[in-house]
Order: sequence, then structure tokens, then C-alpha cells
Amino acid sequence: METESEPYVRLASLRQLHQAMADMNKARSLADTLQAVADGVVQALGYELACVNLVRPDGDLVVAAFAGNQAAEALITGRAGSRESWDRRLGMGQQWGDLIFIPHSEGWVLDDDDVPQWYTDGPAPRFEGEWHPSDRLFAPMYAPGPQGGSSGELIGVLSVDRPRNGRHPGAWGREALQMYAFQAAIAVSNARLRSNMQRALVRLERDQQALRASEESFRQAFEYAPSGMAIAEMGGDQHGRILRTNDALCRLLGRPASAMRRYAFSDLVHPEDIGTLLRTSAEGGRAELRLGRRDGSYVWVSLRNSVVADAADGPRFLLTHVEDIEDRKRHELQLAHRASHDSLTGLPNSAELRSRLAARLCQRPQSPHAAVADAMDAAYGGSAVFDSGGHTFDFGAAAEPYGGFDHHVHAVAPEDGRDDGTKGLAVLFCDLDGFKSINDRFGHNAGDAVLIEVARRLSGGVRDGDTVARLGGDEFVILANGLGLADAQDLAARLRGEIIQPIRAEGRAVRVGASFGIGWAHCGMTADEVLKSADERMYVEKRSRPKQHRRAG
Repeated sequence: METESEPYVRLASLRQLHQAMADMNKARSLADTLQAVADGVVQALGYELACVNLVRPDGDLVVAAFAGNQAAEALITGRAGSRESWDRRLGMGQQWGDLIFIPHSEGWVLDDDDVPQWYTDGPAPRFEGEWHPSDRLFAPMYAPGPQGGSSGELIGVLSVDRPRNGRHPGAWGREALQMYAFQAAIAVSNARLRSNMQRALVRLERDQQALRASEESFRQAFEYAPSGMAIAEMGGDQHGRILRTNDALCRLLGRPASAMRRYAFSDLVHPEDIGTLLRTSAEGGRAELRLGRRDGSYVWVSLRNSVVADAADGPRFLLTHVEDIEDRKRHELQLAHRASHDSLTGLPNSAELRSRLAARLCQRPQSPHAAVADAMDAAYGGSAVFDSGGHTFDFGAAAEPYGGFDHHVHAVAPEDGRDDGTKGLAVLFCDLDGFKSINDRFGHNAGDAVLIEVARRLSGGVRDGDTVARLGGDEFVILANGLGLADAQDLAARLRGEIIQPIRAEGRAVRVGASFGIGWAHCGMTADEVLKSADERMYVEKRSRPKQHRRAG
């Protein structure tokens, strides 16, 4: 809605606002109501983005609806921010009536809190009153009181971003947003009441179904199905809670039926597969993920949802079919591991190294290695094969996909080889000294034994989360994030000291040395450019040392 001066508010604007309020009040469920609220802010009030943050029973606020940007909606819907962070936001900034406006000059202190957020991109303001990309505007929603006013209980917050005219809303725009937030609070409260009443009817109808003959046929088909079956609640605060399971599912997970009723599938899913579960559509979605057994292990399953409705306007359930795919998935993972790891040492191979390195840079090169990484991402939901390597969620700036990921922290490097305190992604290129002579004198079996032991020592000398890969032959590469120049040099010296210790190979003690080149990965480089830089520095280091000092013994 464009900023307009009273009393010259266009009739069309009022009609838009009236239609938005009508849409959210005629919604049939809480989810539909919340989405109608978000859509109404975008369509009727003229903001590019709108987000409905709903207060959960635990007090935190969850992103329950989003409008204006599908990419942002997919990323932050369902994520929660703590009540403490929200109270901080609502207690600062400027009071515009019931609205809270936090200008970009103050809001920067909120960039790193745990509230899910997304900002539209745009230039800095050119004149007073122009919207800044980092400005924040919130419209708190309070539960209606018994006399028609507000009860003071916060039930949610409308977050809006960037008016389409690029200006801060005027008096009419602010009042319209306040009025809309008030009506939205009433609609949300009514939708919750309807949802509670509907759940009560669900329980009543469930009891009555025991008297119906059709229940017996369904019960037998459900109970004696050869694969796992479950019925879960759909919609409302208890969405996804398991109501009933068959024997096959209980046996698969090693849990009794009485215990299964205490869980939702989100409680049982592997932490790395939560995103896969959330992306699964409740209206008949399918996913492959891991569910937890009673003994603490996980089993791969194919989970498929179907919606079961009692009547046209009655309650709905989720009928979930669970199929054991553990053997197939184990085979697929074994194939993926073989494709991405060196058969001799078990370390990540050259293709996997380049994939992990490219994933940390702003632009992943379109190479055969990147194609392998993309295929594995598609097969395993982006979680079974690759380590995110420190990627974090940051919705406080204009977001563009970097290297196939929507969340990115820029990689930086110390300037001009000086230890200026910068912590970056160090790339240590290691080439063994004297390895060829071992192959020539004692044979390839001795050489293989040396490579396996060197791989073991390198892996034992780095931190959890660092990558040790075999590039090929007697060349190894270490990726170590969060190191300064002195840290990287100390790491190289320590690893060199481990390698030069005697190695038992074919019944004899042999020694090899190691030359290290330290490169730095930073955004704007390709994986090959990073490796080439480290390789060149390794050769400089190798040539700078006398030949007799390159290996000990």
C-alpha cells in the first residue's frame, strides 16, 4: 500500500485492506490463517516481504508463515528465535504507535542473534526517509481482551521489510499496519480456538469409530501390513504427533506401541535429516531419512505420507508408510564412499578434496568434480556425504547462493604472508621426500605401507573437522579452517616431525621426509587455483632446503 495522506486515502487501498482482512478471517485452519496474514501484508499493505512469527507454548517465536520470497520462505519457515532475543528487539528502536521501528544505525547489534531473518537487497538511502536494506519494522500482535481490546499477551509478531515505494511508511501506512496486526491477532486467536475444538472433535470421532464396522477392516489392513504404518495428527500445536503404530513399525524401531505415542517423527529422526523431514510435504510427501531405534542406532527408511480426512470439513490425519531401506542405503553409501575416497589410505580423494574446498568458496567451478558433488548432494540430501565446513545461517544481508549453498561465511586469508591476526582456511600441500627411492629399493608394497602410515599420522595430527586428503602419488593436502599464519606454520612443522619418524615397511625401518607449502583459500578463487598456489609454495620450500636435510635417514 503506497504512502498516502489523510483524508485522501484511495478507495482502492481500503478495498485491498478489507479483502486481506476478510481472507484471513475466512481461513479454515491456523496454518491457512497465518499464511493469509503474511500474504495480506504483501498484497494489501505494499511490503516486499512479510513474516509471521508465532509464540510457541515454550515462549519462543517460530516462523510460521512467510510471503514475498520463495527462497527465503523455504529457508526460514519452521525456524525459531528465543523469546529473550525477541524481547530485546521489541524493547529497542523507535515507537511508532504500537509498531517498533529499528533503523539500520541501531539494528546492526542484532545481526548475530538467533532470530531467523532475511533482508531484501538494495542501495543505501539517498535522502531522509528512504528505506535502508537493514531497517527493521515489527508489528506486535496481542491476544484480544474480554472487552474487545488487547489483553497484553503477546501471541506473535509481524515482521515486514522494504515498502515497495522505498520510503518509510507515513501516518496512514503505519496506522494501517497497526490495524492489520490487531485484526490478525483476533484471526489467529480464533483459528487457535477452532483448532482446539477440532482436536476435541477428532478425539470424540476416534472413540465413535470403534463402533463402526469399517474400523475393523481398516484396523486389520493397518495392523497386519508387512511394512511400518503410523497415524499422526495433522495441523495444530500437536502436528506430527504419533497416534497409532502397527507391529511392523514397532519391530523395526524396537519400541513398544505405548512408547511410540509419546513421539512425533521429528523426535525420532536423525539430527542431520531434520531438514529433509521439514521439506517433506504433509500433503502426500515422500522422503528417505534415518529413524532412531530404541538401542540408539538409526535405520534408513523411506517415509511416505498420505492425508486421511474424516469428512469434507472434518479433522485430517497423516497416514505414514515406513519402509526399511537400510540394505539399499548402505550399499549406496558404500559406493559413494568408494567414489570419493582413496582405496589405499581411506582418505578423501582428489575429487572429494576439490568438492569440499569448492563448497567453502563463493563460486563453485563447473567441473567434473563439482558434478560429482552435486550428484551426491542430490542423492543424500546434502548431509550424508559432505561436511558443511563451518557454514552458518546469516539472513542479515542480501543472500545469494554461493557454491551451491544458500548460507555462506566468506573465506579470508592473511595479507601478504604476514601474521596479522586473520584466521582463515589454510591449505597445506605435502609432498614426501625420498619416497621414490623406497619404491625403487624395496618395491611397491613397501611404498604402499609408507603411504598408509603417513596417512594415519597426518590424520592423527589434525583436529576433528579438518580434512586430510590424498591428492595422488605421494602428495597429500590438509584443509584446516580457523588458523592464522603462525598456527599453520606450527601445524606444518608438527606434521613434518611426525612423518620423519621411522616407519616399519616390509620388515625394515625406513624414513621419508616431507615438504609443506602453505596456501590460503579465499573467496573469488577456484579450488584448482587454491591447490596450485599451495603446490607452488611447497616447491619453493622444497628448493630452499638442502637436499640432505629433506628427510632424516
